[in-house]
Amino acid sequence: MEYHIKDKTLKSQGKLKIEWAEHNMPVLRKIREDFKKTKPLKGLCIGACLHITTETANLAITLKAGGAEAYLTASNPLSTQDDVAAALALEYHIPVFAIKGEDNKTYYQHIEEVLKRKPVITMDDGADLISNLHRKYPKRAKDVIGGTEETTTGVIRLRSMAKDGVLKYPVIAVNDSQTKHLFDNRYGTGQSTIDGILRATNVLIAGMKVVVGGYGWCGRGIAMRAKGMGGRVIITETDPVRALEAVMDGFDVMPMGEAAGIGDLFITSTGDRDILAKKHFLRMKDGAIIANAGHFNVEIDIPGLKEISTRKKRIRPYVDQYTLKNGKKINLLAEGRLVNLSAAEGHPAMVMDMSFANQALAAKYLKEKGKGLKGEVYTIPEDIDKEIAVLKLKTMGIETDKLTKAQKKYLSSWEEGT
Repeated sequence: MEYHIKDKTLKSQGKLKIEWAEHNMPVLRKIREDFKKTKPLKGLCIGACLHITTETANLAITLKAGGAEAYLTASNPLSTQDDVAAALALEYHIPVFAIKGEDNKTYYQHIEEVLKRKPVITMDDGADLISNLHRKYPKRAKDVIGGTEETTTGVIRLRSMAKDGVLKYPVIAVNDSQTKHLFDNRYGTGQSTIDGILRATNVLIAGMKVVVGGYGWCGRGIAMRAKGMGGRVIITETDPVRALEAVMDGFDVMPMGEAAGIGDLFITSTGDRDILAKKHFLRMKDGAIIANAGHFNVEIDIPGLKEISTRKKRIRPYVDQYTLKNGKKINLLAEGRLVNLSAAEGHPAMVMDMSFANQALAAKYLKEKGKGLKGEVYTIPEDIDKEIAVLKLKTMGIETDKLTKAQKKYLSSWEEGT
């Protein structure tokens, strides 16, 4: 299979969207210019399991400019932008295996198509590519230089693999770099999650009681944006430090069991399963809206919701209304998948500019240093992280102070005191 996309006729529309995103990704564009000259990825086969969006397209184009052969598949069955997939395959000649709304069988067939190419660097958003490689082709893993991981959920899975001693090659946790999670997770997820909810429902956030499950960087961003739109935000947490931080940030904090009877809109963003379960659905108000911003759809117990329902009806393109046995109606958005990518377009290109700059430079770093690393999860080197921040500030026309020699000496010494 050369590629597998939904509709070839969408290629021109997709190309325009890719070009629009490129304009808003100046850091990645600068890296691409450097890659064209130096070809740091020459001869490498890179397999990527990422959301097929305009921003991902620009990353793939950058990898190709650096000399790599890149093969793409989707990291979520509902996150593919079919016009972008068509443009990548037909305009940029980068093989893509992804169709929005594909079933699970097709999803894993597409992952298999990428694995057939025997990539020596893997790129993941959720760790599905690397987990399938380890499960199905463990001997082939020894030929892989290294991998990268984009999101919190994937990093959790990979650290579990490393802890169990089954991770066979080094993986850079792109998600853990400061220029990724402090911005992409907070500002990107915050804005795009609200965007997806509004596109799906056209509700008014102002005055709503918005329950956010989890106060990690994604939860922080969602809570901040919901509050900014007039939402009355409630946080649920299991981590006492994060719960305390949420309280001091001005939010109400309570267990989900209590919040379930109060909230109008529920958004999960934890990376864990069953954040919303049967016991919570039964306590919810009639007409409650539930959405997920975590990577996998397990954060909402959808099988449990079906068990206690008598009817399911699609009332809007991304809204499934479940009528419970008690007569109440619960509205599930985007089938419990990532609402920001399923019902909207995902993060803005301006913030993905830094995230995918991390991906591109991590691939270069693995080419240079990967063979000397163990099968563990690594953070991207600090100098690369800061290089991306400097480039981003420069493209924004912002200058910062620089330490004087005296200041540097003071910070590196211990003699001076009061």
